[in-house]
Amino acid sequence: MKYGRFLRTYCGLFLLLGLSGGPALSAELPTAEGYQGIWYSNQKQDEYVYKYSGGLGTYCAKHLPFAVYAKEVDKTFFCYGGTVGKNKTLLHMVSYYDHKTGTVPRPRILLDKKTTDAHDNPVIALDDKGYIWIFSSSHGTSRPSYISVSEKPNDISAFRRVSTTNFSYPQPHYIPGKGFLLLHTKYKTHSKLKKPQRTLCQMASPDGVHWSKPKMYAHIEMGHYQVSACHGDKIGVTFNMHPLPNGLNWRTNLYYMETRDMGKTWTTVDGQPLALPLTTVDNPALVAEYRSKKRNVYMKDLEFDAEGRPVILYLTSGGWESGPVNSPRTWQTARWTGKDWDIQGSIQSDNNYDMGSLRIESDGLWRLIAPTEPGPQPFNTGGEVALWTSRDQGQTWQKIKQLTHDSRYNHGYCRKVLNARPDFFCLWADGHGRKVSPSRLYFTNRDGDHVWRLPYKMKSDHEKPQVAW
Repeated sequence: MKYGRFLRTYCGLFLLLGLSGGPALSAELPTAEGYQGIWYSNQKQDEYVYKYSGGLGTYCAKHLPFAVYAKEVDKTFFCYGGTVGKNKTLLHMVSYYDHKTGTVPRPRILLDKKTTDAHDNPVIALDDKGYIWIFSSSHGTSRPSYISVSEKPNDISAFRRVSTTNFSYPQPHYIPGKGFLLLHTKYKTHSKLKKPQRTLCQMASPDGVHWSKPKMYAHIEMGHYQVSACHGDKIGVTFNMHPLPNGLNWRTNLYYMETRDMGKTWTTVDGQPLALPLTTVDNPALVAEYRSKKRNVYMKDLEFDAEGRPVILYLTSGGWESGPVNSPRTWQTARWTGKDWDIQGSIQSDNNYDMGSLRIESDGLWRLIAPTEPGPQPFNTGGEVALWTSRDQGQTWQKIKQLTHDSRYNHGYCRKVLNARPDFFCLWADGHGRKVSPSRLYFTNRDGDHVWRLPYKMKSDHEKPQVAW
């Protein structure tokens, strides 16, 4: 980076952040020299080095969404966890893909999260006026979280901060005419075990600025991880639970519930009202019991079919450690038939944190883009990305094609685009599975014809991504 551009970037970043941690100045955001993702690792092991690790700019499954298509301007806006130089800090990056020109601009630096923890990654939402909202997460309570909004509709050049608060694993859903429902996690500490508990909470806002107080809707034993989705005015959420006394790495069972009134009331999938918060293991929201089977459950995605019935994507394994010891690791689906849950699963992976996205199309075709194939660092997070389809509601799957091959690093956390156009359908990053490395960002189209790499270092203000495969 030339000195002048370096100075503009970091002076602008300094002005943006301020010294007090309060509302940011409404100034033009600095730009980065290209699309460089954050590298992150968690929980050291022996042979396979980490429980999970790699290029985690689009991590984690419990953060969503990372990309949204805006029809009015024919652009896909997206965010990711980025960095510059030698992976010294996590930068919240905002950008877009212009479908008319096939180009991307230099990404904008929204803020420096002052950590390298990818749990602090941002997520994105668009309201019905075209304003871009960024929800900046925190891992636990040691750092603040932020909500920021663009100064202009469909424009990433300047943002203002509207809230400094605390939330983890944010999942904002915007419903026109009603506003936002932000599903998230609040951390607590078990009074006797002195271990973290992850409670599921919600906040609602009509305008993104004024928010209700956090309200807890699930706290079973040591807590949960969740994923969620929106279908019309219905918001569904599916989650596992962390059993006592271990918590965290011992995650099991599968639950589902939904709301049609922005979280005022919640019901089971068949409309039975739920008394909240859920606090017992055996409750009406239970989809499948895995505790007695000694199977871990890892949340991946939630989709709705054309009839508005939920389909849950998750992975089950024999334990938390990386390596073959906990195989088989099976991608599974739980589909609500209107009467009961139909559970299927046949695709295998080699790491618990292999993460992909499910899309159900109007003609009933199921499409999965995920790193299911062994990568250059086998049994570490991610691998080579493949496109799978099912025409019998998950009973059988056909691997249509392997999208990446002969890669230097593992690819991981393939994230679908909300309201996606076919030419920018899924976004992800790569990175070495066992040591710090550069991380590049990629996207593919709906049919997996090509994979494009976003420019790592840019020579001009707008460039076309290069075909990588």
